[in-house]
Amino acid sequence: MTALTPKDLIGLVQSVFPRHPGDRHLSILVDIPRDSGRDNPAWKERRRLASDWYDTLNEKASAIPLEGVKLVAYPDVGSNNADLPPMAFVIGRNLPDVADALEKAGERRAFEEIFGETQIFLAPTEFSTTAPLKVAAKKYGFRAATMPGFSPLMIPALQIDYSQVAARVDALKTRLDRADWAEVRFLADRSKEYKVLFDLRFRTAHSSSGRFPESGTAGNLPSGEAYIVPYEGEKGDPSRTEGTLPVQIGEDLALFTIEKNRAVRVHGKGKSIQTERAHLKREPAYGNMAELGFGVLSDFGLQPIGEILLDEKLGVHVAFGRSDHFGGAIGPKDFSSPQEVIHLDRIYIPASQPRMEISSITFGYPDGGIEQVMRAGKYLIF
Repeated sequence: MTALTPKDLIGLVQSVFPRHPGDRHLSILVDIPRDSGRDNPAWKERRRLASDWYDTLNEKASAIPLEGVKLVAYPDVGSNNADLPPMAFVIGRNLPDVADALEKAGERRAFEEIFGETQIFLAPTEFSTTAPLKVAAKKYGFRAATMPGFSPLMIPALQIDYSQVAARVDALKTRLDRADWAEVRFLADRSKEYKVLFDLRFRTAHSSSGRFPESGTAGNLPSGEAYIVPYEGEKGDPSRTEGTLPVQIGEDLALFTIEKNRAVRVHGKGKSIQTERAHLKREPAYGNMAELGFGVLSDFGLQPIGEILLDEKLGVHVAFGRSDHFGGAIGPKDFSSPQEVIHLDRIYIPASQPRMEISSITFGYPDGGIEQVMRAGKYLIF
């Protein structure tokens, strides 16, 4: 299946956003390339999908039921989870191909106004809006499903039994909430083992189960993960997160030295290693261990498609950079400019890192108990 029928789309909105008495407006949020050279076929297709969804939902708004639907566009921010610009444009229908044409294509509005009058957002964007929409949702009380990199290939992930997904996600969240630490052991090239101990004290986990029943919440769709921000040391007690984190980047194997929840050095050979080394030097906040995530969707027969939005829900992932949108301490203020703000997931599945495997994951609890939750890339608790 490569398209959502009107019935599918209406049902999706109703399922993802259980009806609230105050629900009146839904906005579809789209980013527009600042110049044509940055555009790509997948981005163009996503904008076409957004326009089609707008047409359908605007026509069928009363069936949801809602009073109306808006198509909101803004110039792309250049990186995942950077802050949104102050202004956006409410578009009649036809999205322009470049941001310079937005002024003529729609009505210029402050994002603050749009947030204040919209109760539900769908955000099929090129660059992830999860961080800024999580922050704004808490302030304005709306609900949002962020869909960075969404493509028709993800539609099967919108059709699985999310009650089963929620049961697995909740089982992981319960354990993460209790745990003081998680030890993750990685196997590189089937021969060399590395490990990182993640400090989980003073933190509670998050569940992303595909539904947003509560006001003031935002998260990914498709969904299917439990995740937590490792403790970052902001309470005065230094973080105990430490070890060697191996990441395959292209063909190269980068070995990040982690101290007090920060990647402080990177070893290895190749151009990508040089790039990572320069990035850490330029933006120390990029080295923050921002998330330890546990995706569950691979057990439901879903396959990777090369987009983080779906692929991270298939297995274990570790994120670098911004964490404040997940309840952590590192935010835009810690980067040198808005363009440098980033939250980047490194996903440990064969399609993303074929040289890497998760050999084991063990949780440690305050009472001294330990529990192995994964071995050889497979969960042991389901």
